[in-house]
Amino acid sequence: MFKYESRYLYPVKVDRPNPNYAMLLQEQLGGPQGELKAAMQYFAQSFRIQDKEIRDLFLDIATEELCHLEMIAQLINLLNGDQPKANEATIGSVEAHVLTGLTPMLANASGYLWTAAYVNETGDLAADILSDIASEQRAKVVYQNLYRQIDDNGVRETIDFLLNREEAHNTMFRQAFNKIQNSGSQKDWGVTKDSRIYFDLSDLDGQNFDPNDVPPSFNLDKF
Repeated sequence: MFKYESRYLYPVKVDRPNPNYAMLLQEQLGGPQGELKAAMQYFAQSFRIQDKEIRDLFLDIATEELCHLEMIAQLINLLNGDQPKANEATIGSVEAHVLTGLTPMLANASGYLWTAAYVNETGDLAADILSDIASEQRAKVVYQNLYRQIDDNGVRETIDFLLNREEAHNTMFRQAFNKIQNSGSQKDWGVTKDSRIYFDLSDLDGQNFDPNDVPPSFNLDKF
């Protein structure tokens, strides 16, 4: 069950309209590393999770991602301004001015529609958590790229909040991964000879990584 509250997790504001940058933000609305993808992925993965604490974590983060989706949509609204002005938009952002009446589309920065193909779910908790850790890391990178390309203080403050929340989610998923050692695809990790062999197939001198020394878990003390 969901209950909508008419408030944002963090203030959403812009210094001035910027329709072209609004199109860049579409990447985090409907792109493969965006908020809709994250929310749907964590919801879908949670349906099969038996561990109540981890299932609650997935559902809490998924719900927060929907909050982020709303924040990004509002940023896009503010950046697009009050009235469609196709003559001020680039080819990439003109669709919002001639098709959707500035309503943010569930599409990426290139205009490609969101697809459930972005969602990864395997039914194996370890594989899904690792996928989620990678998703949060990639989302942070996208937000960092967006942050560097705008000098609007209002937009920057909101993006800074969102990329730091990606870090928080990443850390919590790593903690969850540490809890599930020796279960699912993590069971009997590294017990066979083949799982501990390094094939040195490059022409560089020496072996720099040893499979015997790399634990399968993410020890947070090392980060």
